[in-house]
Amino acid sequence: MRAAVLRRPGTPLTIEDVDLDDPGPGEVAVRVFAAGVCHSDLHYMNGDLQGRLPAVLGHEGAGVVERVGAGVTRVRPGDTVITLWRPRCGECEFCLTGRPALCPLGKVQATSGGLPDGTSRLALNGEKVHHLMGVSCFAEKCVVSERSVVAVDPAVPPAVAAITGCAVVTGVGAALNVMEDVAGSGVVVIGAGGVGLSAVMGLRLVGANPIVAVDTVDTKLDKALELGATHTINASTHDVAEELARISPRPMSWALDAVGAPQTLQQAFEVVGTGGTVVAVGLGKVGATVPVPINPLVQQEKRLIGSLYGSANTPVDIPKLIDLFKAGRLPLDKLLGEQYELSEINEAYAALSRGATGRAVILPGGEG
Repeated sequence: MRAAVLRRPGTPLTIEDVDLDDPGPGEVAVRVFAAGVCHSDLHYMNGDLQGRLPAVLGHEGAGVVERVGAGVTRVRPGDTVITLWRPRCGECEFCLTGRPALCPLGKVQATSGGLPDGTSRLALNGEKVHHLMGVSCFAEKCVVSERSVVAVDPAVPPAVAAITGCAVVTGVGAALNVMEDVAGSGVVVIGAGGVGLSAVMGLRLVGANPIVAVDTVDTKLDKALELGATHTINASTHDVAEELARISPRPMSWALDAVGAPQTLQQAFEVVGTGGTVVAVGLGKVGATVPVPINPLVQQEKRLIGSLYGSANTPVDIPKLIDLFKAGRLPLDKLLGEQYELSEINEAYAALSRGATGRAVILPGGEG
């Protein structure tokens, strides 16, 4: 099969003919119809995050199950599925206490470059090739654990299904699962990429007000208004704190940082009001830190919390998100950006680096 391979950080992805093993026990083979262009892959490409190389990248995908290994019970051939980069075992303390995004299986896959057993199903000219987060969907096909897929309605457009598996569940999930009692409260969302825009949609769904999107690209801010933001601020031309004071006499109760840079997380802490909460959802460079002023933390009882993968229970939450899309409550199709063929993947990431608007997708099988 053709797949996009990363050999060294700082080098372009190469489209190569990669060997893919048949699914083993508990595994499924998926023909990939669409894969989202996520900034997390770019972190691995430029070395901000470190993984086992060479690797086939891609973790936000959708397709159809072609074959299943022994003992698979969750899906069957012909099912349309969304891939999950944080599987849940269902047995650890995190799964049993309602925090499955923290299931250790995710760390096993991330550190080993393999599937839950730590081994790979990919090879190139006899050389072992690693998986990215147990998925590797920048390819015509992938083999994943049955815990790394969730079946969805086949009528959902593949591109919409694909982005739901990462950007949407991360952003909307943070709004629904983490930001409790947010109805009627002011929220500032820093970063209007795929995750930030998804958070805007989720916040609109639950009745936050005002919803202020912050970015440095005007087209992204226009998209935020289309998806539910009540106000926008271009941080490259305006002082964010001054603009927030103009927008609302009441300080923001919540701030969500979808960027993952020290300066944006620090800015989120500064602009949230007394008693407010900062939710960090964007990943940063390995070792990156942010200074937190102690006195405002204590005297104003501010909170700074993290949310991984929307703090979601994906087998339950993703079908709900798809149902909300089908009901017209979540306009996920409006989140989509440009579409690219697999051979154009480096152009897709160049556009992302330049500030492309919306969530772009790769179509390895030519599906739309």
